[in-house]
Amino acid sequence: LLELTNRVGLHNRSVKELEWVRNKDFSYFKAPLIELKDKVMGIIGYGAIGKEVAKIASAFGMKVKIVSKHASSVEVGELVSLDDLLPQVDVLSVHKALNHQTKEMINASILSKMKPSAMIINTSRGAIIDEQALADALNKEKIAAAAVDVLSKEPPSAENPLLSAKNCVITPHISWVTKESRLRLMDTAIDNLKAFLKGEELNVI
Repeated sequence: LLELTNRVGLHNRSVKELEWVRNKDFSYFKAPLIELKDKVMGIIGYGAIGKEVAKIASAFGMKVKIVSKHASSVEVGELVSLDDLLPQVDVLSVHKALNHQTKEMINASILSKMKPSAMIINTSRGAIIDEQALADALNKEKIAAAAVDVLSKEPPSAENPLLSAKNCVITPHISWVTKESRLRLMDTAIDNLKAFLKGEELNVI
């Protein structure tokens, strides 16, 4: 989100290419920068990750609106329907499990209901988004930008339309790979195995 709004990579490259050295002014910008305060953060899915994203968005001063089939109340923000959310959302962050109901749930119809200035973030599963529809919306400037850490096929094929789409930041499924996160995952697996051997149940789905 901060890369989409502050364009840190773009400005870093510009400075390293000596554009600041040649500039007559003490400050310049290569693209419009976006302040998050009072923007609407829409969160689809209110599980453990969605709850944490809501807290972070609130800390930025954003207006948090949550779409959830299961939650009857929320800690931060307010519950809304997807239809109510789409026309007003500035940032749409997706946090759903992938199944037959959620596959390509973010499609051309959904995208057409969003503002041209809206941005999408997907850190859940790539196939939740219709990638061709998202690429088309970005290239036709129907929405402003997207940032995804996941794609429908990983590694992607060279023909994936998002690889060449305008204003699309893509990272290679790395939001989980900090050393600390991987240590927690291993500890959780060990705890689950110990519990199973004792006849106890943890994290049952």
